[in-house]
Amino acid sequence: MTGGEALISNVSDTARWVAAYRAMETARADALFRDPLAERLAGERGYAMVAAASRMMRNGWPVVTRTTIIDDLIATAIAEGCDRVLNLAAGLDTRPYRLDLPADFVWIEADLPALTTEKETALAEEKPHCALIRRGVDLADPAALGQFLDWALGPLGPENTSAAKALVLTEGLLMYLKEETVRTIAAALARAEIRWWVMDITVKMHRMRSSSMFTNAPIEFEPGNGVAYFEDLGWRPREIEHVLVHARKLHRAPWYLRPFTYLRQPDPRKPGRSPWSGIVRFERD
Repeated sequence: MTGGEALISNVSDTARWVAAYRAMETARADALFRDPLAERLAGERGYAMVAAASRMMRNGWPVVTRTTIIDDLIATAIAEGCDRVLNLAAGLDTRPYRLDLPADFVWIEADLPALTTEKETALAEEKPHCALIRRGVDLADPAALGQFLDWALGPLGPENTSAAKALVLTEGLLMYLKEETVRTIAAALARAEIRWWVMDITVKMHRMRSSSMFTNAPIEFEPGNGVAYFEDLGWRPREIEHVLVHARKLHRAPWYLRPFTYLRQPDPRKPGRSPWSGIVRFERD
């Protein structure tokens, strides 16, 4: 890195930070998941972000917990008949390479063209476990998003079939968007072919990201009514997982936060002034 260069110049750079945490978890003897590609994708910059993060985020417990919960929710959806995953703002995620997926299962990744090209190059020699397709697209552009969904839900994969029970994943995306863009995405996903939507929701979690390195990637969207925000848009929650409580169960919560996990937790629909972070699998009404 050159002197004076920002660790995070835009939201896409946070993908390296997240990959570094996955690599750190993989190196543990008691790792909750194994991601042998994460270290390569994180690079020097990703580890520099970890070093610059706040003390509360230093070991990456929220990212590791979030990753584990979403892995489990995807497995549950596939067992329930999910026939396609659309990973929006996929970043440097490697689930198609590390999850136990059917060889003919169709997994679509979408992200900005520059990051998509970088990832394609970095993993060119690696073989995914499923039928993986990537597409560069600006998800904040309503027209581009609509065209992408038309294509991504249509005939694709080894069987050239259309999706009937698709799952959309927006991990680490919505918090960086303006509310208007979030509502546009929610409306665009209201399609018969899409059955589930998995997301992370954060409310008043700025203290975890107190480092100045996030100046170029600020949190924009934190719905005060949490889960209820998406219920009002026609999405019904199937599972709501409190990240901190789950982290304690997975033995990843910092010692100084564990006592709080035994207290009454904020209502995910009315978190009020309390910080709250959860992973939710929604189902379309």
